[in-house]
Amino acid sequence: MMQCFHFIVEPAKNFTAKIKESHKRGKQENTQPLDEDQLFVVDLAKDLNRVCQRSTVLENIWNLDDIWPTSLCRAFIAQWASMLESKKRPMQTDGWPEMDDGKLPDLITEQDLLQAKAVILNWVKDVRAQPEQSVWPGEPVAKVLEDMQSAWRWGRAPNLLNAMELVMWTLMLQRPDKDNIPQQWLRWKQRTQKIGAISYIPQPVWDWISDAAVEVTLDLDTANPDLLISNDEKRMRCGFERKDVPNYHQRFDGWWCAVALEGFSSGRHYWEVEVGEQDWRLGVAKESALRKGFKSLNTNTGYLTLRLERGTELKALTVPFTALPPGLIPRKVGIYLDYDNGQLSFYDLDKHFHIYTYNETFTEKLFPLFGTVEIIRDLVIRSPAAKTHCLCSTSCLWG
Repeated sequence: MMQCFHFIVEPAKNFTAKIKESHKRGKQENTQPLDEDQLFVVDLAKDLNRVCQRSTVLENIWNLDDIWPTSLCRAFIAQWASMLESKKRPMQTDGWPEMDDGKLPDLITEQDLLQAKAVILNWVKDVRAQPEQSVWPGEPVAKVLEDMQSAWRWGRAPNLLNAMELVMWTLMLQRPDKDNIPQQWLRWKQRTQKIGAISYIPQPVWDWISDAAVEVTLDLDTANPDLLISNDEKRMRCGFERKDVPNYHQRFDGWWCAVALEGFSSGRHYWEVEVGEQDWRLGVAKESALRKGFKSLNTNTGYLTLRLERGTELKALTVPFTALPPGLIPRKVGIYLDYDNGQLSFYDLDKHFHIYTYNETFTEKLFPLFGTVEIIRDLVIRSPAAKTHCLCSTSCLWG
């Protein structure tokens, strides 16, 4: 009977070993006394835990199951004090403050930290004095904490810093709006996150992103003649023969690309794509962008894209290009366009990681862009309403 479950046994052993190693490492780290800044974060987690009426996430912090480095604690304290000071009435729903990147940890003085801690302690005192907080309904805080705890346990989040940030964002409003919080938290993370930093997107934020899902189909009149397009216009790959098609001005005749039939000039839009393992590009093309020849498809020519080259080089095609870590290479990509706020973001669907965000003021229609040179593995536009169709006329060769 055990042979039937051999595929479960080994992963379970590995997982158990990782848990034991984590606990062992945690105990070793706990033997080292915490400094004042780390202790402040631990105490803050205790206070917020009382406000949130028991949170396993916050318990993991103040039980020392997730200890942040001193530099991270200092940056966290300074940033959140700045955030709270910039909001004149922190317990009122009067909009969200802007926040810059703040000082680097090594530039934060002891006097800065003392003042920052005083600001945070006063804010926590005010929060705990609000009777509404003690009987707060489950959404969205409880759901946020539950999702972040799950992500931390399964190793999808490097630590619980994201959870603490989202808790504090949520508590800044007297009556939180579950639609507002994900939007503002997402914008802040995109604005302050360093290039290539791993950032787990909690489920409430992910749900808010996917609420903007739209139908996207390939525009056959723009597809490079070398591309094969499925009947439902949602799959593409390179063929072996160049098709004889009209040479429209909007058709790509150099790069192996196509744009979507749908273009966007306002609002929020989200679509998903399964990509190959060797070479692909995704993003948007401005309506005025040139599509002929092999001129670079970057921000200078009207394209905001990610590209994978040779299976190992992931880059954002800025000028000059921005290299991204190999650990961020996805197999399923979520693309989120907030036209009115000038943001185009890319996410790893499997890991719920943020990959990269373009920030720009949009002034013309944008068309989703797709590109691939692979002849075996197809690029697929995913959609909740889409049905999978195969290009093969007989038995399927696409696996």
